[in-house]
Amino acid sequence: VCYVNSSAAVKAESDIACTSSNAVEVVKSLKEKEVIFVPDKNLGRYVQSQVPEKKIILWDGFCPTHIRVQEEDVLKAKELHKDAEVIAHPECHPSVLALSDHICSTGGMFTYVKQSRSKEFIISTESGMLYKLQKDNPDKKFYLPTQNLVCANMKLITLGWVAHSLENLVYEVKVSDDV
Repeated sequence: VCYVNSSAAVKAESDIACTSSNAVEVVKSLKEKEVIFVPDKNLGRYVQSQVPEKKIILWDGFCPTHIRVQEEDVLKAKELHKDAEVIAHPECHPSVLALSDHICSTGGMFTYVKQSRSKEFIISTESGMLYKLQKDNPDKKFYLPTQNLVCANMKLITLGWVAHSLENLVYEVKVSDDV
């Protein structure tokens, strides 16, 4: 099982790809009792905690953004914002997940916050999430456990660059036939 953000070459070697929102269901659906999970060991550990009947063989990779959320950051944020719920992405370290009130994918965060009666949230994922969360929930407050949660790769993709690519037909993605 590979995470959807993996390269096309990794996906070609995998039996199935998953997202953070469906990883648990994907692994549960497999008839095999042992599953190699790539590339994110933290997401794989989370899946293992939800699917104990399977043996998950973890790849030693991680998300360079989510790994920056440290247990001490969450503890400090909880001290500063005592009424805030902690929501964490499953790619965070298990010690961060253990301190969280809710664990879900980025899409799951939007749904959860909108339905929650809580008015304050500590969000353990990429900082860009806060803009849409605040826009969709103007009556609620959002905090990051650390200011270091910027994904440089995500910031490379902008509407301007997408428009430029489409208007000028540049940056075509080519995948070899064997992949």
